[in-house]
Order: sequence, then C-alpha cells, then structure tokens
Amino acid sequence: MKQVLQLRQSQQLALTPQLQQAIRLLQLSTLEVNQEVARLLEENPMLEREDDDAALPYAHGDAASAPTSTAEDSTTKDEAPQQAGEEWPKDEWNEPSFSVGGMSDGEEDSHAEVVAGTPSLREHLIWQLNMSQLDERDKKIIGLLIDALDENGYLAQPLEEIAELLPEQLDVTLDDLETALTQLQNLGEPGIGARDLGECLALQLKALPEHTPYRDLALRIVTQHLGLLAARDFTKLKKALHCDDAALRTAQALIVHLKPKPGAEFEQRAADYVVPDVVVEHHEGNWRARLNVEAMPRLRINQMYASILQQRGEKNAQQLSGQLQEARWFIKNLQQRFDTILRVSQAIVDRQRHFLDYGEIAMRPLVLREIADQLELHESTISRVTTQKFMLTPRGIFELKYFFGSGVATDAGGTCSSTAIRALIKQLVSEEDTQHPLSDSSMSEILAQQGILVARRTVAKYRELLHILPANLRKSL
Repeated sequence: MKQVLQLRQSQQLALTPQLQQAIRLLQLSTLEVNQEVARLLEENPMLEREDDDAALPYAHGDAASAPTSTAEDSTTKDEAPQQAGEEWPKDEWNEPSFSVGGMSDGEEDSHAEVVAGTPSLREHLIWQLNMSQLDERDKKIIGLLIDALDENGYLAQPLEEIAELLPEQLDVTLDDLETALTQLQNLGEPGIGARDLGECLALQLKALPEHTPYRDLALRIVTQHLGLLAARDFTKLKKALHCDDAALRTAQALIVHLKPKPGAEFEQRAADYVVPDVVVEHHEGNWRARLNVEAMPRLRINQMYASILQQRGEKNAQQLSGQLQEARWFIKNLQQRFDTILRVSQAIVDRQRHFLDYGEIAMRPLVLREIADQLELHESTISRVTTQKFMLTPRGIFELKYFFGSGVATDAGGTCSSTAIRALIKQLVSEEDTQHPLSDSSMSEILAQQGILVARRTVAKYRELLHILPANLRKSL
C-alpha cells in the first residue's frame, strides 16, 4: 500500500487557562466562590476588594441568608480527667469527669458556660451525676454506662459485654451494672439509658403521674404490642387489649407524644446556610430576577501595584505583569459567571411564572434543553449554572434545579410536571379521611378524573419521594 501525506484543516476548541477558570467558576457554589476569592486575594497583590469591610454575607447574619434543614452532628466526647481513688486503679478505669463534693467557684462558672452553650448529652448526665447523692463507687459505674450511650441516649451494648470488658480487679458484677443502669435511667430525662424503643417509651410513660388516663394501657402496648401499633393493626390491638376505640385512641395519643430519641435534643448541630444568588421580585405585573449583591464579591485591580508595574521595566516586572493579567481574567470571569446566572434565572422565571403566582401545583414541565436553546448556550452550561445556585422567591429559597422536571401526559393532549403531581398527591393525603386513607390506586383514579394520566406505580414512587407512608400505615382510629 502506497503511503500518502495529506493536509487537512479543522477547527478545535482549545481550553485555555482563562476558559478553564470561567468553566470552573460557573460550577462553584457561592460559598466556594467566596473561598476562591479569599485565596486569590491572599496570593495575588494585584487583586483587592472594592470595600475593605466586605465579608462573606452569611458572616453577618443577613436577611438574605436562610438556614437549611440539613445539619451535621458535631457532638464530641470530652476526654475524662483522672481522679484519685484507691479501689479504682487509674491505669484500668476510664473515669467520668465529675468532681466530688461541693463545687468551687471555678466549677460554678464552668457549669454556667455549659448551660449557656447547650451541653452535650454526656455533659448533662455527668453534671446530674455530680449533683446526685450517690456514693463514689456507684458514680463511677454509672459514668461507665454514660460513656457507652449513643447519640440518641440508648445503651446499645449489652450489659453482659460491658461486664466482660471490665478488669477483674474492679470487682464489678452484672448485678452492679444492672443497678447502675436503673440509677442512670432515673438520673436524666425519662427514656435515657433504654436498650430498645419499647423500654424507652415505657420509661417515659412510667414517669407520668399514675392518674394519667389510660397510662397503663399505653404501657401494655409499648411493652407487649408495639409491632401491632407500628403496623396500625387496630383490630388485633383492640382484641388483644380488650378495649374499645376511645380507650385505644387515648393510649395511642399518649404514645405519639413521647420522644423516641430522648438524647437527640442534646446534639450540637452546626447550622448550614444558603446564600441566594438571585432574588425574584414582582414588579409592575411581571416577575423579575436580579442578582443578590450580598452574594457578589466586589473586586478591583490594586492601583498602587499597577502604578508600580508601569514604572518598572519589562524584565523586572514579569511576575507582577502575570499577576495583573491573572487578576483581570478573574474579575472578568467572575462577572461573566454572575451574568450567566442572571440570564438563566430570568429564563426560568419566565417559564415558571405560574409557580410564582399559584405555587407547586402550577409548576410546568421544563428541561435543560429548553433554556439552552432559548439562550443559545450549551446544555452542560445550563447544568453547571443550575447546580448549587439558589433563588430567593416569595415562596421560599429553591435551588435552580428545582424548577426542572419531566412531564406526564394529560387527556387534553398537554403535559403536567412531576412537581405539580407531587403537590397534588400531598394535597390529597392532607385532605383524606385518616380512618380510610387513600390507596395509591385511589389517588391514581382521582388524578385521572382531573385529566392527569398517572399509573399506580408512578403515584407510589412520588409518594415515597415525599416520605408519605402507604395507606395502611396512615390509618388512624
């Protein structure tokens, strides 16, 4: 075969450093952008804020900042200091951090700080233990059990295992641990120290006054028939308990108001904040999107360093020249980021104005391709813009991706968005007869009567996404 050389011309997009930075800034969240700005301000002297007092918007608790529902646990266990005690060898006993006898002035101040800062579950129980009149040996055994509690206040580890782990020199028997557990369960909030849900609820019921109506019936339910209650099998419950609807309803109300996780209220959670990139307002009969100025870092070129660069020769100013170009690129790309977010947001607002007027039930189907075609942008660009970018509306704060969703056909030949269908399902459940809750098939038929053709399995999928229980578990007396 004869080899031949041929020249061909073709166009290829080169990802320059400037373009790479623009793409990266577009996909970053507001918090990440502010972190990137802080990094460059520290590294590049050519860049400075327009306002020296400017800071992250959430640092000042602005009205535009709103906390989310999601939060992470930050509870940690303090390291227990050692205390003297002849019968408790220091090298074998992990002692609880409590003082013996009366508290000094410094300890009172420490307690005041704990109260003001919301103590952890362990801190609360140790303080209660320190204030009790129990002897030193009992306090130390209870301290061991406190350290074994989980974040919900349950003792998940069996007492037999704890007894086996203790050195023989401590001479702690299983009976000692059982006695200590009983003392622990009476030390703090009712339910703390329970080994399962039934025991937790029973401890809380026993803490109620004896004359509380149907308290004993509720105790029988949580200790003997908790599974039937969870399954909402009221017929078998009434037969097993030999009671009528009114008695079972009252006992159930007592149980429902108990705390299944009594230790959860002591958890120290770090609040997450969402800073909206865009604010939507109603103006002269139209919905308009504007950028949230509090979420926009205001940057400029440092004129002092720029002047120094002009006075120096090219050889001596090579590094400053590169930093100046980098600063200009960053400011330009940052402005382009916010301009693109605003364009996409306004296009979304124009498409979803009925949602802003009437709520979720009026949400229309929308896909990324529609916005991309309208703005003559690539679909991947729309995806980057709508990820981790938030819009503040009169109906709440929403991620831009929230306004996109597939559609379901209607008998009129149109489509109905999945968000609107979920809103309808939520509305149907909220208005149903709780004694005869709607099944998935029933809701599918009701939606069909309204012209929305949704299969039963689709209703079940949307119901699960809404964290709504199936009909048999929503039934009440």
